[in-house]
This record gives sequence, C-alpha cells and structure tokens, in this order.
Amino acid sequence: GWQRFSQRSKKGFIYGKPGHPVKIYVKLHHNSPVIVCMDLKRAKKEIVDPTYLWIGPNEKALTGNNHINITDTGKLMVSDFLEPLSGLYTCTLSYKTVKAETQEETIVKQRYDFLLYAYREPDYSYQMAVRFTTKSCIGKYNDLLFRVLKKILDNLISDLSCHVIEPSYKCHFVKVPNRGLVHELFIAFQVNPFAPGWKGTCNDSVDCEEITNHNILEARDRIEEFFRSQAYIYYHDFNKTLPAMHFVDHSFQVVRIDSCRPGFGKNEGLHSNCASCCVVCSPGMFSPDVDVTCQTCVSIHIYGAKSCQ
Repeated sequence: GWQRFSQRSKKGFIYGKPGHPVKIYVKLHHNSPVIVCMDLKRAKKEIVDPTYLWIGPNEKALTGNNHINITDTGKLMVSDFLEPLSGLYTCTLSYKTVKAETQEETIVKQRYDFLLYAYREPDYSYQMAVRFTTKSCIGKYNDLLFRVLKKILDNLISDLSCHVIEPSYKCHFVKVPNRGLVHELFIAFQVNPFAPGWKGTCNDSVDCEEITNHNILEARDRIEEFFRSQAYIYYHDFNKTLPAMHFVDHSFQVVRIDSCRPGFGKNEGLHSNCASCCVVCSPGMFSPDVDVTCQTCVSIHIYGAKSCQ
C-alpha cells in the first residue's frame, strides 16, 4: 500500500506538501509508511532548532503508544492500522532562521496535512457463462444436464471452500454458419469463495481476504481447465459420434466481480490513487453489506461505519 501517493522519497518516506493534504492508503492490519513532518524541498536544507507537533484524527496531540511511533526527527509511523486510525493527521514544524551578522532569530512555522485511510483488497468472485448443445428446448434432459454440471463444478472446488451460486440457464435456437439451426443451453453461474464453513480456511489469520482471494483464483483456474478439457474432447472426437449435449467450444466466458466488506467501499473520484481498493467509509458514509459503495448518512462521525445510526 506504499505506492499510492506522490510525495515519496527513494527510502519510501512520505513528505508533506504545503497547502495540500497528502492522501495515504494503509492496508488494514499493516504498518503505514514513514511520514515525515516536512516537505521534500525543506528536507534538503539545514534546519535550526526544529520541533514537531503531531495532532491525530481526534484533534489531540499524538504520543507514542502501541500504534503510534514518533521519532525525534518528526517521523511518524502508525502500526497495525485499523479503521478508527483513519483520518486527518496534522504536523506543525517549527524552526528558527538566524541572521549571521546580527544573530537575530525568527521562528518559522509550517503545517503539513496527511489524510490516512485504511483500505483492504476487494473480495473476488467470478461470473461465468458457458453454452451446451441440446436436442431440444423441451424435455427433462436439459434440467438434468444443468444439475449434473453444477454438481461437478461444486465438487471440483469444494476443498477450496468455494461454491457455485445463482446458477441459471435458458434454451435458445441458434443459426450456426454451415450447420443450420441448433438448440443451445445458455448457462450462467457465479463462483463465490464463501461456501458454508469458509472461515475454517483462515487458519486464525487476522485478515482472511488474501486466503479467500487465493482460493477463488484457484477455483477459477480449475473451472477454466475443466471446460478446456471439454473442448479438447470435442476436437479429438470430431470424427466419432458426439453426444447430442456437449460443450460449445469457445463459449466459456468469465468476468471478475469485486465486493467490499461492511464499512468499506470504492470511490474512484475521492480515491483515484486507490481506485481498485476497498477504502474505509468516511464520516457521513456507511456500508452495511458486501456492496462496493459507501452510502450517505449525515449522522455518522466515524470511519468504517457499517450502519446508519
């Protein structure tokens, strides 16, 4: 999550920008980058008697604790980042300028604003579609093939705690070049990583999204390979008698669908540097379910609200 900003040095430090808040996106349960209480231009110059005052989202002076680490040179790092740690972090740099000829001292102050947002990767699921030929749109065999196919796919991915949801099919007759009219089943379904008992795969992981997303990617690959093997059978049995119901080559389609956990949502306009992330809902917003957007609720004054209260 450290790549999602502009004022960054080669060491990975984040510098302020006078007059402009710097947005920083910190992955949930990870450490923030090191945030420096000055701008990059100022950091390259000599500073006399610098002092640093950090103010947190609660508008109180920050002091070191389990989450907050501030160095003597004004560098801030927030560890094990959680939703309530999101918000505006302000640092005031005070230093002196000294006239060499008179030793006259002048105190200079510069304020830097940093907006920190907790984010997490979206949960993936996949919408898939395939087609099978059939003898007729009437009869029990279409429904039988549909049920058998769903059972095969569920068995294929059951060890990954993934399952097929929202399966459906429709029968159409299709004009195929050089073959005339054929009947085809247009089958659609979604592959979801939250089959009953899915939390058992987390292995006490604080954040299970990496495991569930890894599992759903594996499930997608297995299903793709299954239909690839169906196409292989079609080509290599072409001179033999094909069953009336068989997979239509090149008909497999897959689209990834992202969802966010409650309290998080996507907002490309507000979070253009983290457009693909699920970012914590800001005050005045909430997200109650696995939608991808935060909804408006003026009574909310916290980050990561899951309901409008």
